[in-house]
Amino acid sequence: MKYTRKMKYTRLLLLFAVMVRFGLTTVSAQQSEITLDLQRTVELANDSSLSAFRAKNMYMASYWAYRSYRAARLPSLTLYTTPLRYNRDFTRRYDSGQNIDVYRRQQSLYSYGNLAAQQNFDLTGGTFFVDTELGYIRNFGDQARAQFSSVPIRVGYRQDLLGYNRFKWEKKIEPLKFERAKKELIVNLEATAETASGYFFDLAMAQAEYELAVENQRNSERLYQIGEERQKIASIGQSELLTLKLDRVNARNSLQNAEIQLKRAMFALAAYLNLDKNTRITLQLPDYPKDILVDVDNALMLAKENNPRYLENKQRVLESRQTLDRTRRESLFSAGLSASVGFNQVASTFRDVFRHPLEQDILAVTLTVPIVDWGVRKGRYNMAKNNLNITELSAQENEIRLEEDVIMTVGDFSVQQQMIRSAEEAMELAKLAQDQTQERFIIGKADINSLTLSTNRRQQAQRNYISALRNYWQSYFKLRRLTLYDFEKNRPIEVDFNVK
Repeated sequence: MKYTRKMKYTRLLLLFAVMVRFGLTTVSAQQSEITLDLQRTVELANDSSLSAFRAKNMYMASYWAYRSYRAARLPSLTLYTTPLRYNRDFTRRYDSGQNIDVYRRQQSLYSYGNLAAQQNFDLTGGTFFVDTELGYIRNFGDQARAQFSSVPIRVGYRQDLLGYNRFKWEKKIEPLKFERAKKELIVNLEATAETASGYFFDLAMAQAEYELAVENQRNSERLYQIGEERQKIASIGQSELLTLKLDRVNARNSLQNAEIQLKRAMFALAAYLNLDKNTRITLQLPDYPKDILVDVDNALMLAKENNPRYLENKQRVLESRQTLDRTRRESLFSAGLSASVGFNQVASTFRDVFRHPLEQDILAVTLTVPIVDWGVRKGRYNMAKNNLNITELSAQENEIRLEEDVIMTVGDFSVQQQMIRSAEEAMELAKLAQDQTQERFIIGKADINSLTLSTNRRQQAQRNYISALRNYWQSYFKLRRLTLYDFEKNRPIEVDFNVK
């Protein structure tokens, strides 16, 4: 009796485990199936693909570089300090009584702090500053002594005269670089959409080939059975029956190959979209937008306004001019100016160091004049000048190639709109012809060659239609990428720049 109860209990546990396992498997299967159209595929690619993550991180790097540039234009407050420094060593000193250098033991404690506010001045490349200082030193030994030193306030200005003004060039280049980064984010996301559409149509082609293979395998089985019946009544010969049998074997092999290609294409799309590798994807073929007319001159104008390659060329030319300006100024003599006005005081106690401060005026002019450098500065200047010429010529060539690319893409897009209509019509006619040929073969009014030819024509028409769809949409996405313009909605492409 106990054994029977134990068996029942064990069976219930096994049944429960099987039910739980079946339920989890069902839920997993439901989660791993997805139906995608082209628009949803592009949305997933721009949201979850590794290419999109890379594009967004590249933009964020440029964003923080621009933020750093803007922050450098604002006043800064910096604390420079040496909280504690202790020395105990022998140091060389001059003994004026004996007129010799001697080593003497030194033991001292030192502390220093400076708080400075600075503001860069873009127009001249100089820096205004306001600071305050406090220092303390204590000497130990036979002549122990402590002193405080203070600068309650000091106002000054530092400037390289006739020198290279880094701030002026940064003001020209950095905003341009950030604007280029924003446009490159859109370009990279459009390139991601273009790549995703390629994987989409690879799977669409594999899916269509698989469906055709299933249909051909089913038809070949049916036609072979009909052939066997007709061969019994001597309606067809043995060679024709063997041909039908061969078609049946080929159809089975084609189905297996189509299934392998379908799995590969499905895995490739899932991997690019960053989906689970076991996700089963079913596609819905897109239609094509109606009556999109793209004018070549308008496309060229949009490309010049929006394409970041124009900004890239402009940035490179500015950077080359920046290098030329720096080398030209460095080839001459250099001069610097530093001036400050403030107060300072020295006292033996902290309370007295801020009493009755004395005026402190500092003026320094530095001058560096190259006398003999054997043509080093002149060579650097000429090299920078030649590099500027090369950069300007390269920019012109890049713009010409970009214009050619826009013109050719507009032409391809216009042609694809016409080809897709004829491919769609050819596919419908091929399917109708195949159906009629099969019916005529069944009633004995068509031979095997006609049947095989109609089947091949339908398969080719299906491939041509999907290829036309692919070419159309890829031309459209490429045109969007070159112009950063949505021709369906007649507005510039917009993205959320507040990416995380």
